[in-house]
Amino acid sequence: MKKLSIIIVSYNTSDMTVDCIRSTIQQTHSIDYEIVVYDNASKDGSADRIAAEFPQVRLIRSQQNLGFAMGNNEAIKTVNAEYVLLLNPDTVVLDQAINKLLDYAEKTPDAGIWGGKTLFGDRTLNPGSCFRKMSIWNQFCRATGLAGIFKHSPIFHSEHYGGWLRDTARHVDIVCGCFLLIKLDLWNSLGGFDKRFFMYAEEADLCLRAKQKGCNPAITPDAVIVHYGGGSEKVRADKMVRLISAKIELQKVHWSSSAQVLGRAFFKLWVISRVAAYTILNLLKIGNKNSVEDNLRSWREVWNRRREWKNGYSSLQQ
Repeated sequence: MKKLSIIIVSYNTSDMTVDCIRSTIQQTHSIDYEIVVYDNASKDGSADRIAAEFPQVRLIRSQQNLGFAMGNNEAIKTVNAEYVLLLNPDTVVLDQAINKLLDYAEKTPDAGIWGGKTLFGDRTLNPGSCFRKMSIWNQFCRATGLAGIFKHSPIFHSEHYGGWLRDTARHVDIVCGCFLLIKLDLWNSLGGFDKRFFMYAEEADLCLRAKQKGCNPAITPDAVIVHYGGGSEKVRADKMVRLISAKIELQKVHWSSSAQVLGRAFFKLWVISRVAAYTILNLLKIGNKNSVEDNLRSWREVWNRRREWKNGYSSLQQ
């Protein structure tokens, strides 16, 4: 049995995936590990390039795009290791981050799920390494714009742990799936990712189910990676439709029926408020003209496609 299996699920991100694998190999030492790449039927030559450049990597070629959740599920069925690390293809491993994350896990076994610190490409803080679980309060704050106005407030921007610079070790509700370490035994006991989540919210559901088993996911600032984000999905409206659909689906799984009614209303209010805000900015000619127009166009499209997301991710996949 290996100590660690590193799982990378890729889809049309050839350059990023290669950079991710290269940095992983360069920065990971003294661990009995393997890298498994599950290619989701990419059309950009990703699989052939990976096979040619990294013969030591175990490559699984899917004949169809199963999405992030099911891609990981299928890949992990083939491994036998104590730990499994989910690593996005649009990441770069820095300063032995995987070694440091594994060391942290060994020192805090009760956490069950572990993550690190993420940076944007320009090396500024990317706060998306972890999240607080959705609540009526934090969804209200997002829908009304309070979260955006008070980005550094732990009260009004609580879903993103506003004000915390990810510079201390801390227990969190949800570790982002871009850099998520879990023991294989726990993964199997949870049944992996819920297959209803094609993309987005799968790690939130996994972490919430792990917490029900007594785990307490944790983040360490010592394990640092770059996470660019959005490498395989560049159309903003498409991304937002999937994201909102996934979050509403997550509410259906983990919220009461009455709370779900409020949750769906807050998502509608969020989209409407963004359309209104960018309409006003456009009319008053405030801000960058092209950026404002692009955002207005995207949010209008999200609203016009509300039938795709208003009832959750399951309706999007039909």
